[in-house]
Amino acid sequence: MFIAMNRFKVLKDAADAFEQRWLSRESYLHELEGFLEFHMLRGPEREDHILYSSHTLWASKANFEAWTRSEQFRSSHTRASTGDNKPMTLGHPEFEGFEVIQTIGPALKAAE
Repeated sequence: MFIAMNRFKVLKDAADAFEQRWLSRESYLHELEGFLEFHMLRGPEREDHILYSSHTLWASKANFEAWTRSEQFRSSHTRASTGDNKPMTLGHPEFEGFEVIQTIGPALKAAE
């Protein structure tokens, strides 16, 4: 599995607009092979921003990379950038990708 994360430092006065943009946007992730889950996370509040992170789980890194080259990716990101162009974040999102090396879940616990 592969986890793709983007960290966003959202200006405090733009947090509601940022959340609305994500909640109202059309997602095409379910159309891609290997897509498993998506989460938008709201994190700690700092002096000048609130930390958010998008967290997408893929069956493999190759599936994620295929998403980044897809028409669905381009459509999703073009629509995400439209709006009043008022800055909502401090800088660009910070991408982090992780290959999963171990998973422990409830089903494994019950089997012990």
